[in-house]
Amino acid sequence: MDYIKELDIRLDKEYYYAGEILVGRVILDTSENFKLKSIRLVLRGKAHAEWKVFVSGDKRTVKDDQYYIDERAVIWGQKSNDGDHEAVPILQRGHHEFPFRFGIPETNLPCSFESRACQIRYYIKVTLDIPYASPPQGIKYFTIIGPHIDCMEEQYLKPLSGQDKKVKCCLCCAKGPVTLSCSLDRSAYCCGETLKLKAVIDNQGEDTTRLKVRLLQLCEFFVERGVLGVTKEVQHLVLEYKGESINPTEKSDTVTNLRIPTLPTTMINVCRLVQIYYQLVVCLEFDKTGDDLQIIFPITIATVPFRIPNSNLQPILGYDLACDHVEGGIYIGPEFLLGEVYDGFTSNENEPREISPLYRPVYITVIKSSQQMASNSADKRFNKN
Repeated sequence: MDYIKELDIRLDKEYYYAGEILVGRVILDTSENFKLKSIRLVLRGKAHAEWKVFVSGDKRTVKDDQYYIDERAVIWGQKSNDGDHEAVPILQRGHHEFPFRFGIPETNLPCSFESRACQIRYYIKVTLDIPYASPPQGIKYFTIIGPHIDCMEEQYLKPLSGQDKKVKCCLCCAKGPVTLSCSLDRSAYCCGETLKLKAVIDNQGEDTTRLKVRLLQLCEFFVERGVLGVTKEVQHLVLEYKGESINPTEKSDTVTNLRIPTLPTTMINVCRLVQIYYQLVVCLEFDKTGDDLQIIFPITIATVPFRIPNSNLQPILGYDLACDHVEGGIYIGPEFLLGEVYDGFTSNENEPREISPLYRPVYITVIKSSQQMASNSADKRFNKN
């Protein structure tokens, strides 16, 4: 259809929260008049899981879908197809803008998410209903920030602590114990916030040791198939920290600060196709035997950051792509790589090529926390005095 020069969907912003109003407009630019029954919109939120499995020696594909939003609207023309005998309206040539509004449900929506095994996508789709012609269509993806998890909820403000001890025996002679004690002031963090881990190590053994901390992302994918269903599990190392060596008979009392990178939000019992959760693994690494003592803390990645009670200082928030070594940041769907144009230059095959995908979800990230702002204010007052 050469007379349609442009068909596009433009939204007021690229990310939304549950309960917000999605506002946008359909852009249609035509070079001649033509008959147009209607312009129809679909607002959809959908999770799709799919991967291959071996069943009785054969490779088969298992897949499943779950819908969260499925709303429709007609923003121009006939409201239904019952009026086939009525005169079809004519859209005059030129530039047209058709505004629309959708209310996003206030339910606990899962976050937008991209991985090879599962995608959670939200989008607006426009269809032009033209008589006796294939309907032109356009689609616009946007990000949902969710589910709603507030770091200030009581369950997340409870401190976490743990202890592990090891006593090494050699024949009838027992060496002194090695003890690891750890604590966190809370269990939920937004991306960009700093996790403070307090660790006390008492090394009364005979081997040099050091503290090792790892933050892990764990994803479980599920497809209903028969009675039991099919599962797939993936684990990624988000970040790792190693402390200084602690010699025998030495004690160590440290505070380790770990800044949480941008990650998909924790999702447990929000989407039946995927669960996303995080663990902070704290262990002692012995020079001779490797890891031994270990404490595991469940960590929740939230969407509402920590605030200082009774303070007017509010965190400064931003939105960013997930880091590229975890689920949600590694994979880019092939449909979002369309539209690349050859610019006449031949790239070196040994050099990584820059990829500019058409769409990738973003996640909430704290640029400056309320604690940092309070600390800066205190420093300024001190300098004035």
